[in-house]
Amino acid sequence: MSEHFVVPEELGGARADAGLAKLMDISRSAAALLIAEGNVTGSAGTVGKSAKLVAGSVLEVTVPERRDPLEVVEEVVEGLNILLDDDDFVVIDKPVGVAAHPSPGWVGPTVVGGLAGAGYRISTSGAPERAGIVHRLDVGTSGVMIVAKSEHAYTVLKRAFKERTVDKVYHAVVQGLPDPLAGTIDAPIGRHPGHDWRFAVIEDGRPSVTHYEVLEAYGKATLVEIHLETGRTHQIRVHFSALRHPCAGDLTYGADPRLAANLGLTRQWLHARRLGFNHPRTGEWVEVTSEYPADLRYALELLESGNA
Repeated sequence: MSEHFVVPEELGGARADAGLAKLMDISRSAAALLIAEGNVTGSAGTVGKSAKLVAGSVLEVTVPERRDPLEVVEEVVEGLNILLDDDDFVVIDKPVGVAAHPSPGWVGPTVVGGLAGAGYRISTSGAPERAGIVHRLDVGTSGVMIVAKSEHAYTVLKRAFKERTVDKVYHAVVQGLPDPLAGTIDAPIGRHPGHDWRFAVIEDGRPSVTHYEVLEAYGKATLVEIHLETGRTHQIRVHFSALRHPCAGDLTYGADPRLAANLGLTRQWLHARRLGFNHPRTGEWVEVTSEYPADLRYALELLESGNA
């Protein structure tokens, strides 16, 4: 769909993104996106977001159809492997770069869409875009994740995560050497006061508890095993950053970019290694382990060889 707008006198000289936002009654970021995608043209051709509007000139705007950001797209997701398939649940190996479920602002693959694309019928409990999802892993974190297939499993597993009866074990490579070599980080986490997209240890945050122990020290970095008592967004990343031992490769939370480059890391070295839980129907203890993916193995091999 295309629309035409005549630039009024009062918007003459305004930046294109700011002026278009007023002409179309949309947010400035939405206007900037239309311009960045090449959907806005004037007499001189495609308009740049910082171009100055000329009073009386005509803008032609092509408004593309956009899919619902919460729509589940069925697709084959490379690297999304099945670790355990049960009548009540499926345990997957989530690759990096895959979100748990659709959300505004995310246009990449999802666990929900990948399972649908692989022919799995999962629980319909919860919001449609996150059906079957009883816990989440960050897009940049790989590893073991469980999804409910039956309504009964959804209810039981949701309660288990809420009541903290699930054993969530992560492995991380953090910079430096934590002192002590084993301990507990008990520090509340909330949204960073200066950055909406980050989290931080803050006084009025939500209670957050992380237990850790060193598995191997390599000098520049250390492999640690982590047991999560709570499950806050970015909890491990925030807690170790607060200790001044950020996850290697985690530039968002203060990691050294030179070490990240030396290790070939384009994301944080953080992996959901093991998940233990009571079977939602039989009550028997189930434990599933995920092996390190190629990028994390490569970084670890460099540390082990002393070539980082």
